[in-house]
Amino acid sequence: MDYLIERFLRYVKIDTQSDHETHTHPSTEKQKDLSRLLLKELQEMGIKSHLDQFGYVYGLIPKNKENARALGFIAHVDTSPDAPGANVNPRIIKNYQGETIKLNDSLSMHPNEFPSLSRVIGDDIIVTDGNTLLGADDKCGVAEIMELARYFVENPNEPHGDIYICFTPDEEIGEGANHFDYDYFKADFAYTSDGSEVGGIEYENFNAATARISFIGKSIHPGSAKLKMVNALHLAMEFHSLLPAFYNPAFTENYEGFNHLTGLKGEVEKAFSNYIIRNHNLSKFDLQKKDFIRIMNYMNDKYCYEAVSLVIKDSYFNMYEKLKDHMYIIELAEQAIKNAGVTPFASPIRGGTDGARLTYEGLLCPNLGTGGYQFHGRLEFASIQQMHQAVKILIEIVRLSATQKK
Repeated sequence: MDYLIERFLRYVKIDTQSDHETHTHPSTEKQKDLSRLLLKELQEMGIKSHLDQFGYVYGLIPKNKENARALGFIAHVDTSPDAPGANVNPRIIKNYQGETIKLNDSLSMHPNEFPSLSRVIGDDIIVTDGNTLLGADDKCGVAEIMELARYFVENPNEPHGDIYICFTPDEEIGEGANHFDYDYFKADFAYTSDGSEVGGIEYENFNAATARISFIGKSIHPGSAKLKMVNALHLAMEFHSLLPAFYNPAFTENYEGFNHLTGLKGEVEKAFSNYIIRNHNLSKFDLQKKDFIRIMNYMNDKYCYEAVSLVIKDSYFNMYEKLKDHMYIIELAEQAIKNAGVTPFASPIRGGTDGARLTYEGLLCPNLGTGGYQFHGRLEFASIQQMHQAVKILIEIVRLSATQKK
């Protein structure tokens, strides 16, 4: 029986999308549907665990070896609001050989257009029916950590330190660490299982912020609007046109930053836009935020009233600045990946994880690959073989750590 894939398929069918707009914690109650299931499954394994009011699931497998490091493993239950997430209908393609995958009558993918598929030639892969995202981000990581837990419960004589587990809500909206319980989670360091190709170790990420912009127009009947009307939707479009054109994420790669418009709504009298601001370089990141402020001031001067108001909020920072003096955490993961028969590689994250926030708040927490690809959309897929390799890597991290003294 393939417990890992059974888990994954069970988890992806639960709608757990988070929501930018609710400003509650968690942002959607339906995330707790999966959280409650995970709690039940942990407790059925005999693992002491609990679910808190904010939707975080915590568990602990107590150490059976003195002086072994305490490790943490973290994944998030929510899926992205960027594509439909309800009624997920996964299917398995056996022994994928690079052919065109027809998801439905109007949507297909081929390695020529989506090179990620070239990384899974010969694997069994799980895809969507083209109507929703899959939820590999991050239910691959959730299922893999649950299998890690099952392994050490079923092998009680294998030496290990304390193994802490946490499944967070709201990672996709940048709030997965908002209510993290550091008083409970006493790991010496941790790993998020929230990356893509297995073998990847990510310890550089964007500095990140959100911008919420309000536009106040002056509404009047269009028949008598000359020199009187100010359309708030036009203000929003003008603001966007004044941002640097090549900071559109469609023109960026690798370490290049971007300003990404994620939402726009409104009427003549009032409109709102939401952006995410990203850059690996902290100085450039600060300049991007200043661009938003300069544009706001320019437009308010132009229109002679407070037509534009802006709230910028930092989300997380580049974890490399904290991890660069503790590279033994990366080296441990690299050796575990090699022991699992995979070649390790490092790449900068063009995004962020809960680990970025946690690292800056004192819990060093790089990110590991899970075997999922093309996150946040209908073309998302996962490799079954890579998911199994990911579990082996997590087990190897615990094993290697048990041989090291604190």
